[in-house]
This record gives sequence, C-alpha cells and structure tokens, in this order.
Amino acid sequence: MLELRHISKSFVNGSEQVHALKDISLSIQTNEFVAFMGSSGSGKSTLMNILGCLDTPNSGQYLLDDQDVATLDDDTLSAIRNRHIGFIFQTFHLLPKLSALENVKLPLRYTKVSAEEADERANKLLDQVGLGHRKNHRPNEMSGGQRQRVAIARALINRPTVILADEPTGNLDSKTSVEIMALLTDLHQQGQTIVMVTHEDDIAECAKRVITMRDGIVLSDSADPVKGDHSKESE
Repeated sequence: MLELRHISKSFVNGSEQVHALKDISLSIQTNEFVAFMGSSGSGKSTLMNILGCLDTPNSGQYLLDDQDVATLDDDTLSAIRNRHIGFIFQTFHLLPKLSALENVKLPLRYTKVSAEEADERANKLLDQVGLGHRKNHRPNEMSGGQRQRVAIARALINRPTVILADEPTGNLDSKTSVEIMALLTDLHQQGQTIVMVTHEDDIAECAKRVITMRDGIVLSDSADPVKGDHSKESE
C-alpha cells in the first residue's frame, strides 16, 4: 500500500547540511501495524512526514496506493491525503472552541458527505472510543487521554486507508498510554493499517513490525520485535 523507493531527504540547518534520510527503501502492506523507533535525529519523524504527504523527498519515489505522489498537484495531493490518511498527533491538535463532536467531524468539511451522515459517523466513532457521553464537551473539559481518543475518532472519520500516529502516547501517563494502545490494537485487529512513530520500547511492542532507525538509515526491520526485560519476566 505504501512504498518508498530510494528516498533521501536533506535540509540546511544554519551552515550545516543535514541528511535526514539516506536512500530508504521499504513497503508497508494493508493491515500492518508498524512502529518506527529511533532517538531524536534518527529520521523517523521526517519519514512520517513524507508518508503523510506533508513533506517531499529530495530524491526517490513514494507510491501511495500505486500513485506516485511526486506527480500530483497540490489539490490532488490534498484530496489523496484527506481520503487515504488519518493523522494522530502527540499534542492532539484539537480546536479548543469546538466540541468533541465538532472536532471529529472537521475533516468531512472538505468532502461531499452530508451533514446528517457526518453527525452519524462522528457519533458512532465517539461511541467506539468510549466518549459518546462527552461529545458536547470541549478539549479543555477533557483529560489528555480523552482528547487523544477524540483525535483517534477524528483520524477515522474519513475511513482512511492508513492511520499515521506520531508519538500518540507522548503526552500521556502510563495508565492512559496502555488504554490508548489497547484502542489502536483493537483498530488494527479490525483491519486498520497503522504506522506509528515512538521512542518507547513498551509502546513499540504493541506493533507487529518494528523498524529501527538511526542517522537517517534503517538499522533493523523485524516482524518479531525484540521483547524488553519485563516480557522475559512474564514468561
């Protein structure tokens, strides 16, 4: 579904030329749950931005559902991004003056979905993430975990091909992080493709495939991630 062919990306930081990605080639199939791991500066966030069509590589080819992203104009690219990709961010990116229901419906403003269907979809998704009773509350009236659940519902509203989750538990406590990852795991089991960036081993363990990056290259790509010490203790 997502295919990167010899992707490289560099940018200038002051007087320094930074090579964020160096000749990356990989593919992600339908219904995979993939985690990208790496320390700050490893290139994982840059790669996520390219996968989400928020940035473009200096060289190489990115195919999204067999379409070469580089050949698309801005309007077509926006339409492809809105239809195929749902985003979950570390800082939620909810509009503070809108209710949970209005935030979830927001991506449908750019589609031909009727107001009635938008309401139906948003209510159903808020029920699915356990927030049907909070649909009229604004973000500042909800906990961090509740706000992330709203963000997950919003990511699903357009029935995307893939969800891109950038540090989805980064601003959450450990108990809430477990709850959010259980929700993402459940979505994956229902058939949703998920690509996630994280620097936390225990969060990455929820994925079925872990890709480790360092200095703009892929160090390892495994369908059987190495378990942490706490997994050994439970055996």
